[in-house]
Amino acid sequence: MKVLVTAKRVTDPDMKIKVKADGSGIELSGMSYKINPFDEIAIEEAIRIKEQSGGEVIVASIGGDEAQTEIRTGLAMGADRGILVKTDGDVDSDAVARVLVKLVEKERPDLVIMGKQAVDLDDNQVPQLLAGYLGWGQACFASKLQINGNTATVAREVDGGIETLEIDLPGIISADLRLNEPRYPTLPGIMKAKKKPLDTIHPADLDVDITPKVVVKGFSNPPERKGGRIVADVPELLKALKDEAGAF
Repeated sequence: MKVLVTAKRVTDPDMKIKVKADGSGIELSGMSYKINPFDEIAIEEAIRIKEQSGGEVIVASIGGDEAQTEIRTGLAMGADRGILVKTDGDVDSDAVARVLVKLVEKERPDLVIMGKQAVDLDDNQVPQLLAGYLGWGQACFASKLQINGNTATVAREVDGGIETLEIDLPGIISADLRLNEPRYPTLPGIMKAKKKPLDTIHPADLDVDITPKVVVKGFSNPPERKGGRIVADVPELLKALKDEAGAF
């Protein structure tokens, strides 16, 4: 089975984000980066499928040259080859989906697995957009995945229980947090990853216009929280919640 997975380069979610003084963006100096955690789960699941039934795992990323690091991480985990679609600057979700459409048409995978969302923007749009453009079935927020021939059975957590879906392949699956526990790349895997093929192409090579449809006009910090205070009794607490906090 041929599986295409994504590996977005994101800022480390454990680091504190600061807005630039002019509000034009996020202050990136001194920031560390890593592979999007949900994409890492998707890569792990793709590798497990390959280990069970054979095939090929392709890791794709869209971004600058720095994104090769995240692709190499996927290769070190056990993926077979990588594709970097090189861009200058950020691209919105629609552009990402249209680039992936062209990669799918070129590679013809049996399955596309990606993280349900990226932890930097939290848009949760690309899997659905990609499925819509391709006309493929989709199963989002997968917490369990089973491949059965030309179908995929997906369990996902919903309010009050587990929902089980079955889709025909080829299809799109987005990975949720509990799908698996990603492996750590071993030293031999890291060394092998350096020799695995990683192709670099550009959106123009795929005949995709990545002009954003969504333009961010500015950034600002949320209002600072006011300090708490001590109340004498429950009636005073309720009054403060109603009049000051607007809780009800």
